[in-house]
Amino acid sequence: MPFFGNTFSPKKTPPRKSVSLSNLHTLDRSTREIELGLEYGAPVMNIGGQSLKFEEGQWIAESGGNASGKEVQRLKKRNLQLEEENNLLRLKIDLLLDMLSETTAESHLMEKELEEVKNHSRRKK
Repeated sequence: MPFFGNTFSPKKTPPRKSVSLSNLHTLDRSTREIELGLEYGAPVMNIGGQSLKFEEGQWIAESGGNASGKEVQRLKKRNLQLEEENNLLRLKIDLLLDMLSETTAESHLMEKELEEVKNHSRRKK
């Protein structure tokens, strides 16, 4: 008779039968929707009186404030587009100013060369 031996050996429980009492698994999706009204929409949750809806991978506030959450999202997106367009236009302006500076410098050089040619031809006469 061991003092610290393994005296506890529970019996193995038989595996459970997976018999469902519901026949929902036999119905196709459209029948389940008609019979049980299972229309799955976007997930919605309420936190602190604010209703949030999950649309297109983002949580969007549905209530509260003067502007709706969708309107705020749309305005943020439009603001980002306008900032990108503004940056592109600034780049174009810088490029045009560089081109104008180069053309002006070339024009001044040509005027100087023309004056030198005129002065040189006057000296020969």
